Amino acid sequence: MKKVIVTTTIYPPTEAVEKFQAMKDWDLVVVGDLKTPADYRLTRGIYVSPAEQEKYDPELSKAIGWNCIQRRNFGFLWAKDMGADVVAVVDDDNIPLEGWGQDLLVGKEVEVDYYETDLPVFDPLGATNHGHLWHRGYPLELVAMRDYARKTRKKVRVDIQADLWNGDPDVDAVCRLEHAPKCDFDPDRFPMAANKIGPFDSQNTFLRPEVLADYFVMPHVGRMDDIWPGYLVQAKGYRVVYNKPSVFQDRHARDLLCDLRGEYLGYENNLRLVEDLGRDPDSILAYLPGRTAWAFELYRRHFRRTT
Repeated sequence: MKKVIVTTTIYPPTEAVEKFQAMKDWDLVVVGDLKTPADYRLTRGIYVSPAEQEKYDPELSKAIGWNCIQRRNFGFLWAKDMGADVVAVVDDDNIPLEGWGQDLLVGKEVEVDYYETDLPVFDPLGATNHGHLWHRGYPLELVAMRDYARKTRKKVRVDIQADLWNGDPDVDAVCRLEHAPKCDFDPDRFPMAANKIGPFDSQNTFLRPEVLADYFVMPHVGRMDDIWPGYLVQAKGYRVVYNKPSVFQDRHARDLLCDLRGEYLGYENNLRLVEDLGRDPDSILAYLPGRTAWAFELYRRHFRRTT
C-alpha cells in the first residue's frame, strides 16, 4: 500500500516534520512557499520547491497565490502522481503521537458510535468530553441546538478519517476567545459518524485518493479553506468518520482577531451553504470568489486528464 503524507511549510523543519519523515512506511511530501528558507532540506522525503510547482502548473500556481497554506494542493497532485492509496494531510505544527497512522480506518467498514440529528450538519466536538466546544466551520446559529441523544452502533464504510488533536483544538476564533481550550480528548468516544455532513479540517486527516479530485483546499476564502471542500466531498457522497486524537497541536502563534476576520465569510454563509449542498453539490460555486472558482477548475483538470 502506497501511503503519502502531505504538508506545507514556510519554516525550517519543525518537530512535527522531523517525526513524520522518520516514518518508514509513509512517503512524506512537503510543499514549500516563497518564504520557505532557500536551503530547506529533508533527511527523508520529497520537498516540492516553488520552482517545481510553477513548472507543474503555472496557471494554477498563480490562481492560488503565494505565502499561503493552500499551496498544499500541489502536494495532493504529487500524491496522485505517486499512485497513493491513502493520503494523510497534516499541519506542520501537529506533533504525531505514538502510533500515529497505524489505526487506519480508510477504505474499511468499521463499527462506530452513530449519531442522528435533525439539524442539517453534525458537530463532532459536542459528542466528546469537551462538549462545550464546537468545530471550526460549524454554523454558529446551531451551536445551542446541538443534541446527541440519538446514538446507536452502526457499521459504515470510511472514505475520510478525521483524527482529532490534543492540545489546542481546531475550534473557531469565537470559541477560542471565549474558552482558550487545552484539550485531552477521551479516546473511548471514538470512532463516531453521523447521518448528516460535518466539518473536518486538513490538520490531521486521512483520505481515500478518490476524494482528492474534489478536495481542493480553497484559496481566497479565509479560514473556510479546508472546511468548505470538506462539506463538498461529503455532499458528493463520501463518508467521514471522526477518530481519536493522534497528534498534539502545538499551535503556531496567531492573532485571534485576524482569525476572526478570516472566518467571517463562514459565519455569514456556513448554514446556507450546507443547506444548499444538501440539494446540489455544485451550488458551492455560487459561494466562491471568481479567482477561487478558477483555481478549483484548474485543479480538477488534472484529475479529469487521468480518469
